[in-house]
Amino acid sequence: MTILVFTLILFGAALVAGLLGSLTGLGGGVVIIPLLTLVFKVDIHYAIGTSLVSVIATSSGAAAAYVREGIANIRLGMFLELATTAGAIAGAWLAAYMPTEIIAILFGIVLIISAGLSFARLADPVTSGPSGVLAAKLRLNSTMPTEEGKTPYFVKNVVGGFFMMNVAGIISGLLGIGSGAFKVIAMDNVMRIPFKVSTTTSNFMIGVTAAASVGVYLQRGYIDPGLSMPVMLGVLGGALVGTRVLTKARTTSLKIVFAFVILVLAVEMIYNGIAHQI
Repeated sequence: MTILVFTLILFGAALVAGLLGSLTGLGGGVVIIPLLTLVFKVDIHYAIGTSLVSVIATSSGAAAAYVREGIANIRLGMFLELATTAGAIAGAWLAAYMPTEIIAILFGIVLIISAGLSFARLADPVTSGPSGVLAAKLRLNSTMPTEEGKTPYFVKNVVGGFFMMNVAGIISGLLGIGSGAFKVIAMDNVMRIPFKVSTTTSNFMIGVTAAASVGVYLQRGYIDPGLSMPVMLGVLGGALVGTRVLTKARTTSLKIVFAFVILVLAVEMIYNGIAHQI
């Protein structure tokens, strides 16, 4: 395989990964890392470094559009980033001392948990009951655009969501997936805000989370420009397309796609980790 063909394949796969990551709030890493490690046999540390660069591109491409459309909750995202960035730095430091097989198995387990929890609440009520006291004091409640106009929603369980975001940050730094899955779960199931707000706010946050840990991988030499450039451009293109699709997509359909894709990838990663093929 020539370098040109390899680059074009990477770009095409990253385009699909960026589209999926933008629609679900996952970030493209859930596709990029298995692709690089399982198909192209790239060392998982380099795959994680490449994924983190692509995650920053996804966030940059999607977040601006979501903010402009008034879906993402900027105030909530900036508050929760305090937890995710601290966790991301800790996770990136930990990754250097953990065997690649363990990282692969953990990657799969995290994705399976994410898939299972995504089915916990397929319904998407626009409002979630009375606001939490802390959410009201921090002014985290907001509105989202719907067919009936701007509709208010209320944030709950701020402390529980903040703790989950810290865990999400550790996972991001350790596994390089942007931890969008756990961010969406924290906001959707713990903080009880609408799914589309969860995914768009997750996209707004994951770039900052990834940037906090990518410096550690860069310092250790795990960022390869030959891998990162086509992946970053592809993910950015897919993310921009995803922003146009999300506003018209059905929430239930997004959750089903979200769960199915990561379940398949999770099984592959766990199997290859146990078989020492990574």
